[in-house]
Amino acid sequence: MQPNGLITLTTDFGQMDAYVAVLKGVILTINPAAHPLDFIHDVEAQKVAQAAYLLHTGYRYFPSGTVHLVVVDPGVGGERKAIALRSPSWAFVAPDNGVLTYVWQALLAEHGRAALELVELTEPRWWLPSISTTFHGRDIFAPVAAHMAAGVALSEFGPALDAPMLLPCLLYTSPSPRD
Repeated sequence: MQPNGLITLTTDFGQMDAYVAVLKGVILTINPAAHPLDFIHDVEAQKVAQAAYLLHTGYRYFPSGTVHLVVVDPGVGGERKAIALRSPSWAFVAPDNGVLTYVWQALLAEHGRAALELVELTEPRWWLPSISTTFHGRDIFAPVAAHMAAGVALSEFGPALDAPMLLPCLLYTSPSPRD
């Protein structure tokens, strides 16, 4: 995947404060040639499954080389990993909380596992110098997305992972005859 500088932003921040603008400011400070673009900021607070679905419905309509940044992270400051995924066409930066479930499954089906790169974001040289316990979107995810959009190799960000955390399957069960 050749980065094109476009970075989409998917968050549960809403538009009533400066958080989205701060993400864009961090991205543009690191990579002035980047083009941050709002995907959606009205995901219900901490609704990972909703964010996963919405991301899946639209990621493939962006040009090849787009980096999709996702910050819906109820586990911020906890034990969850931070990850980055690259496919032949798009890249993703997100918490490892299931938000990439549907994207991962679609890309696996389309390209096979060998064509996908997945890493844990463990290299602090690509982050902001100070990391808060509550705003990894600003301090880790946005800087990594900016560096990815500038062409930094995925392997520079940390060790390879086999698979991201996946949301449990939601099985449809038909109503019983008595219902």
